[in-house]
Amino acid sequence: MAITQFIGIIPARYASTRFPGKPLALIGGIPMIQRVYEQTKKELNNVVVATDDSRIYDCVRGFGGQVVITRTDHRCGTERCLEAWTKIRPTLPPTQNIDQHTVIINIQGDEPFIQPEQIQAVMSCFEDDNTEIATLVKPFTETDGWDALENPNSPKVVVSWNDANRQHGIARMFSRSVIPYLRSIDKSDWLQQGKHYKHIGLYAYRAATLAAITALPPSAAEQAESLEQLRWIENGYQIRVATCQTQSIGIDTPEDLDKANQLLITKK
Repeated sequence: MAITQFIGIIPARYASTRFPGKPLALIGGIPMIQRVYEQTKKELNNVVVATDDSRIYDCVRGFGGQVVITRTDHRCGTERCLEAWTKIRPTLPPTQNIDQHTVIINIQGDEPFIQPEQIQAVMSCFEDDNTEIATLVKPFTETDGWDALENPNSPKVVVSWNDANRQHGIARMFSRSVIPYLRSIDKSDWLQQGKHYKHIGLYAYRAATLAAITALPPSAAEQAESLEQLRWIENGYQIRVATCQTQSIGIDTPEDLDKANQLLITKK
């Protein structure tokens, strides 16, 4: 199956419980959404911001980005990506089986330091024609420390690997708890075993699959963990994973924003 195109969609809503207006927050004097957009454009030619707010819309138009307005009632970024795709699709050259031959890459709007190699890694999963959904994982290391491993805001993944180098595999389970549980090993030694993987929230889906998974009702595991990818697994979808070594730096709170600005100062 030939893939005709990869399209990056960046969901960016204004409302946020912990950080209202987050996409417009300045990092080094540049709006966060602009940084995400420009980092993504380093790898993808076709990138669109999907927002529910005129302020974000105007900001993206102001720096020359492509943007579409979406509804305010979406429950997650996946749903917002689907609406954006339905708006983008009619503007593209007609292609046979366009929904099967197009891959949508969902880039988080609060990842201003996303790197081209991360996007390349998730794209590599679609070299297999059977791939419907893909995402990234990163190994936890001893330098991460136990607090990072135990952090419930950093979901963990159990993977069945396809190769000895652990570069590609299939996600079997996601959890906010520490998985796998190494029963016969003291917890102080868990990080030395190299068996724990952090989920990097970059998703890619064939457009036809994106439409199908957003139509699914919430599942039991998804509701328990508040992880939408569990809905897909519980409904029989395979999520392929690629390994990346790049540390993701998301901005969830004003404190995270302060750290990001300090990081830029340190790099100068």
